[in-house]
Amino acid sequence: MATVVVVGVQWGDEGKGKVVDLLTGDAHCVVRFQGGNNAGHTLVVGGRKIILHLTPSGILHSDKVCMIGNGVVVDPGVLWHELDRLKEFGMEVTPDRLVVSAYAHVIMPYHRLLDAAREAKKGASKIGTTGRGIGPCYEDKAARSGIRVHHLLDERVFRERLDRVLEEKNFMFRHYFGQEPLDADAVAEEYLEYGRKLAPFVGDVSARLQEAVESGRNVLFEGAQGTHLDIDHGTYPFVTSSNTVAGSACCGAGIGPTRIDHVLGILKAYTTRVGAGPFPTELTDPTGERIRECGAEFGSTTGRPRRCGWLDLCVVKDSARLNGLTSLAITKLDVLTGLPTLKVAVGYRCDGRDLDGLPQEVDRVERCEPVYEEFPGWEEDIRGVRRLEDLPQNAKNYLRALEDFVGLPLSIISVGPGREETIVLSDPFA
Repeated sequence: MATVVVVGVQWGDEGKGKVVDLLTGDAHCVVRFQGGNNAGHTLVVGGRKIILHLTPSGILHSDKVCMIGNGVVVDPGVLWHELDRLKEFGMEVTPDRLVVSAYAHVIMPYHRLLDAAREAKKGASKIGTTGRGIGPCYEDKAARSGIRVHHLLDERVFRERLDRVLEEKNFMFRHYFGQEPLDADAVAEEYLEYGRKLAPFVGDVSARLQEAVESGRNVLFEGAQGTHLDIDHGTYPFVTSSNTVAGSACCGAGIGPTRIDHVLGILKAYTTRVGAGPFPTELTDPTGERIRECGAEFGSTTGRPRRCGWLDLCVVKDSARLNGLTSLAITKLDVLTGLPTLKVAVGYRCDGRDLDGLPQEVDRVERCEPVYEEFPGWEEDIRGVRRLEDLPQNAKNYLRALEDFVGLPLSIISVGPGREETIVLSDPFA
């Protein structure tokens, strides 16, 4: 039995979905523990592309139990749409395969409206949120005025909470944003119907996890976004609204820290970022454009083109500390094929000083200039490689430098988007 937490170690979009899908073969349970449908996992299975935003990636395996923990904020409309889409792909999701925590908070229509209205009002200083209502939902959770999944199952309690919250939200819509207020009856009708549909899936995720662990079953925890988008430890305020680090698995699913056995950090062979915020190794030249096109770097949730740049090992090393990483998995190594020279950041120069890690102040990060080490690239097609020793020597040198700098071993190397296009060096569940 083992429990494994999978987290991104950059600014999200590291390819966690593929790695989770790969590891799910050895897991009994797969658990989402934070974030919402602002995250998207793109999976390629049997040549078919499937994008999931809320449902854990493990749902593609018919013999696995998937769970959405209390740390996730759930848009029930999005979740139900995903379940319908999976049915179209021939994957019937039943309550014995998906459990939604009764304690998870619900994204309401006013959360999405607030998200969009605030971004519009900020103008040029906007953060670049996905507009899905994630932040406002977490705000209400912290303010103790949120609506949780179990509230949808009790009409009286739900209406009382909804009427109380809408009194405040509609005042803001009218008098601050100059928008029409929401109709409480229409909202109640829509969301109580979601409650009736989701009722069979609602349960106690923490208790189910305890049962799985005590039964000696493997559990896989699936994080969303990346370490440097963490609300506390990321490049604030250009961050997401939840804790994305591995420790959040305990709070967001209801499991004790002593139950976690392995923390696997996922990184791309280069770096990407979506939205605003500092990005020291960003490439705004033809090389950056080439990486974007070859890597299909467009948001699975928003479709926005991702900003692309060289691999930043300082960012990865910071993530190793923040997450207590056990090992690393690198994705999209094949995207670098054909580049004559590769660069990796191993330090920064800021205000005349040499730094070996990201400063804590975001304005200083924006002034950082990366210090690079250069490596010769490779021309060989590596998508068919299944053993480390069969990679081009220059690719092996690139990977070895990564391991040496961060001080952690690689356990997985992804050489293409397909499930089978992977080199597994060690089993995180072992």
